[in-house]
Amino acid sequence: MSTLVFHTLDVFTETAYTGNPLAVVLDADALGTAQMQRIAREFALSETVFVRAPRTPGAVATARIFTPERELPFAGHPTVGTACLLAELGLAPAGDDIRFVLDEGVGPVAVEVRRAAGRASFAQLTSAVPPEVRPWDGAVEQLAAVLGLEPADLVSEGEVPRQASCGNPFVLVPVRQPELLPAIAFDSARAKSLLAGAWGHALYVYARGYEGDLRARMFATDLGISEDPATGSAAVALAGALALEAPEADADWQWPIHQGVEMGRASLLHAEASKRGGRVIAVRVGGHAVRVSEGRIRVPA
Repeated sequence: MSTLVFHTLDVFTETAYTGNPLAVVLDADALGTAQMQRIAREFALSETVFVRAPRTPGAVATARIFTPERELPFAGHPTVGTACLLAELGLAPAGDDIRFVLDEGVGPVAVEVRRAAGRASFAQLTSAVPPEVRPWDGAVEQLAAVLGLEPADLVSEGEVPRQASCGNPFVLVPVRQPELLPAIAFDSARAKSLLAGAWGHALYVYARGYEGDLRARMFATDLGISEDPATGSAAVALAGALALEAPEADADWQWPIHQGVEMGRASLLHAEASKRGGRVIAVRVGGHAVRVSEGRIRVPA
């Protein structure tokens, strides 16, 4: 039976066994979609990446991204982790500060990898899709019930629940203070009913911290996971929304986002956005990645 090499990494952290775990399977060109889905279900992580030959000129590789339940067109921690791994394995351009492209379902995704002696690699992606924000038309009372909070809790600095995407849509749910995040009692059954047919497929709940940072939790019902310790695609959706909604016509923003704390998998995501002439011209998210294991996995029939 044939086998393929895989690596696992912890992403959005410099400390192994924290952050968001990721599996990356190399040389996966011969695998069919059903085989990749079976392998992702076997790893049972929030995402598994299958590295294949590039589809577009100039790209280093194609990254197909699977949750235990379905394929995603784009996701942040798989992109960051895969970029760091390819750089460390010498499968990307050489150097300590390199830029290249990964082909994903949303199209070519630009990444930058920075390496320093004695530190985990750091990768930053620039969203291939501009930010889009749509209103949340459901009742705030229903969102609050899904989270086990009061409706009055779902507001922060004038922000209200809305939907946003930079290639992967989420329902953004602000809460008025970070102390409410550990108090969330997520009701998966209610969430599944509430989000049925909605554009945003998962809830990204966030609060303003006390040092200019953001704190967040992400809950999904359709990905085969209940909570994710670090969600790069949600971070860029939030950064894009905040930039679109800001009154400034020309500005640059940076938001450290802490996620996964309540799960015992503390993660740090660095989100950024740039706006010129009233238009958001770039949304980025970056973080470190640490290799944890490597091995071979049998190819399923």
